[in-house]
Amino acid sequence: MPAPLPAPTFDAGAAYPEVEDLREALDAADWPAVRSLLADRDHDGRTLLVREAGDHVDADAFLRRVYDEDPTDQLAGALLGTHLVCAGWRIRSGARAQYVSRSQFGGFHEHLRRAEQVLIDVTARYPDDAAAWTERINVARGLQLGQNEARRRYDRLAHHHPHHLPAQASLLQQLCPKWSGDWDRAFAFARECAEAAPDGAPNAVLIAGAHLERWLDADSDQEWADYLRSTPVADDVLRAAQRSVLHPDYVDRPGWVGVRSLFALMFSLTGQWSAAASQFTVLGNRGTTYPWAYVDYAEGFTKYRSAAYAKGDKS
Repeated sequence: MPAPLPAPTFDAGAAYPEVEDLREALDAADWPAVRSLLADRDHDGRTLLVREAGDHVDADAFLRRVYDEDPTDQLAGALLGTHLVCAGWRIRSGARAQYVSRSQFGGFHEHLRRAEQVLIDVTARYPDDAAAWTERINVARGLQLGQNEARRRYDRLAHHHPHHLPAQASLLQQLCPKWSGDWDRAFAFARECAEAAPDGAPNAVLIAGAHLERWLDADSDQEWADYLRSTPVADDVLRAAQRSVLHPDYVDRPGWVGVRSLFALMFSLTGQWSAAASQFTVLGNRGTTYPWAYVDYAEGFTKYRSAAYAKGDKS
């Protein structure tokens, strides 16, 4: 077991140095620096940075000013639209609908409608903007525009970027029963994405994500336990990893912490401790809010990491 084990962090800046650079540029209201940091990024890296900038609470006035100065600017629109989406979801919180107040829903929907107005213009002018389309899928889910509309938005994005994992992960949430979907469609989509992606691509992690969501939807402690003890579930998670993080062609790319975090958790939950330990070793103390929020953040990360290192050589 590595010693000492550092406390986990869910700060993206710990994994991606460019995130810290971006935050400094936003705090300094330095638009040329922001633009430079996002220039020439591939669609995965750009989507990650657009989301991190949008989630930077203190950037509100700056992003609004930049957008107001030129509403036709692609990056300004993507950043402001994403900022409004993030602000809206913070108002709503991550609770199930029955625990969200009417006033929360009001503020949430107001922000999403404003975001939609901005992002519609971005995707009309720049139909290959993966970050903007990804946020429009999030908006469709939040405004409950329906399965068909969410899929239409995804298909528009996939025409330009057929394996864009952030968009696929967003649509997978839409396809789960908690957002008026069903498990057949959720798993079918996860498998569709995994099979279409090249070997060594991260997309098969969606299968692990579908199993996590299905487990969380269990109605009783016994059903929870039975699902995780299922050999087909464990085997399915392992096969997904063998197509992605355990494949010889796999390379960590923007978003890799979330991919490895999801496999680390699902390997732990299904008792595949050696495989879990391999993911925790690469992660170190880095994690992402999803999926660790589902198991009490740092408490769950620490518990499963310790168990993986203790049991990994015996599994």
